[in-house]
Amino acid sequence: MKEFYKQLLENNKEWVEKSLALDPNYFADLAKGQTPPLLWIGCSDSRVPANEIIGAKPGEVFVHRNIANMVVHSDMNMLSVLDYAVNVLKVKHVIVCGHYGCGGVKAAMGNMSVGIIDNWIRHIKDEYRLHDKYLNSIEDETERFNAFVEINAKEQVYNLAKTSIVQSAWKNGQELMLHGWVYGLNSGFVTDLNVNIASNDELDDVYQLSNL
Repeated sequence: MKEFYKQLLENNKEWVEKSLALDPNYFADLAKGQTPPLLWIGCSDSRVPANEIIGAKPGEVFVHRNIANMVVHSDMNMLSVLDYAVNVLKVKHVIVCGHYGCGGVKAAMGNMSVGIIDNWIRHIKDEYRLHDKYLNSIEDETERFNAFVEINAKEQVYNLAKTSIVQSAWKNGQELMLHGWVYGLNSGFVTDLNVNIASNDELDDVYQLSNL
């Protein structure tokens, strides 16, 4: 266990040395501030690293991660990240990226209790209930699982669009587009789910806030 920890520190030193060898001002420039064009909302899964997937450098992606890449309207952590990204950093894109093989989505499809996360997963179960006719019509279990991963990512994009933070930005004429992706663990490729929202016109009237 100690050797693993020591190796982490050694890896950091090597990374610093390599970065400085390429650019002596690398860290000095990073320390001046950040102006990332993108907010990434992804899963906490260790196999889904935001920067590496899209070939981004440090400073180019503002990141929020949680179990199953959820956008829950009462989650102050997520809302704080979103508010800072939109209103301070002025990001132009927000990507919700799910991934095939997501353990959180898989758990939501079953009835096994896995601890306190049961309360978080319940939000995903609510989505299954909304799409149960379609999902239950898919006989192959793997295909049904993959379909639900995609549905979950799409629903989170719409959840983003429903927030007062995003709607206020749109009303003020701010350039902001929301996207839904799914990452393939076994391929490395992302799938664009073709849910790209740049205004609240695609939302039901009940979610459109008119007095911002």
